[in-house]
Amino acid sequence: MLKYIVKRIINLIPVVFVISIILFAMIKAMPGDPVLAMMPQGLKTAEQRQVVYNKIKSEMGYDRPNHQQYVMWLGRIVKGDLGFSTSYKKPVSAVIAEPLRNTFILNIGVTIISLLLSIFIGISSAVRKGSFYDKAWQVFSLIGISLPTFFIGLTLIFIFALKLGWLPANGMPILVDKQGVEVLIAWLRTLTLPTVTLVIGSLASTSRYVRTSMIDALSQDYVKTARSKGLSEKTVVYAHAFRNALIPVVTVVAWAIVGMFGGAAITETIFAYNGIGNQTIKAVLAQDYNLVMGINMFYAILMVVGNLLQDIGYAAADPRVRLE
Repeated sequence: MLKYIVKRIINLIPVVFVISIILFAMIKAMPGDPVLAMMPQGLKTAEQRQVVYNKIKSEMGYDRPNHQQYVMWLGRIVKGDLGFSTSYKKPVSAVIAEPLRNTFILNIGVTIISLLLSIFIGISSAVRKGSFYDKAWQVFSLIGISLPTFFIGLTLIFIFALKLGWLPANGMPILVDKQGVEVLIAWLRTLTLPTVTLVIGSLASTSRYVRTSMIDALSQDYVKTARSKGLSEKTVVYAHAFRNALIPVVTVVAWAIVGMFGGAAITETIFAYNGIGNQTIKAVLAQDYNLVMGINMFYAILMVVGNLLQDIGYAAADPRVRLE
């Protein structure tokens, strides 16, 4: 298994390299001038502005050919230097540290809740195929998939924050003069609405995949053989059918983990949550090229990690994959 994982990691290195080239080209094609965003205020004459403009452009390396700029940028990335944010006036790594932590806090809970519920609902719906329980969850899935994330979020804000006043509408938790349990409660109150918003969409799609895979597995001959041997239904479902049903679900699970980090941008913006998705939108609007490239490089690596997790999941669920 270890040999298989190492092989997959080596194969992904060229992918990261190609992604970095495409990302750099896309960022350079963006409208606007990042140097203008770094210009100080108070320059009175055009000559002064031009001198300062040329100085900043030279210091940032923007006066060099694009291929040299790419080599310089890639060299810094390899060393862990994501560059300097022009809008925050500090290193990109320092800018994204807190948003990354906040996004992780939000999405780790969403992922765990969504996967556990999806597996339970998908299996129980497949076992009770055609029942009222199954049809009710199918209706929920269709509604959850059809409704846009922003609509779900705004609806929850209207009901639970504005009308009932049970939860905060948006923003980060205020932790001043709070300790221990009070800090935990403040975080839970803040995370409840964005978590429910993300879980609804993820649960609606993932549970359908689990249900479909389980229905297919339960119709296979080996399941019929297991039942004919007198095994209990619980053993047949979980020990025989579920393991084989995991193979097509692995893809959904791997990309669900990755997708929620990228898909959280809309939810984070609606709830004014200081996460990496919200930070991405701010960076684009501020034309902060270094910050945009740093965040998008993180997304690119995250996608590669998602692909690796998918391959590892396949190999764990079906050992034959390692031999191919």
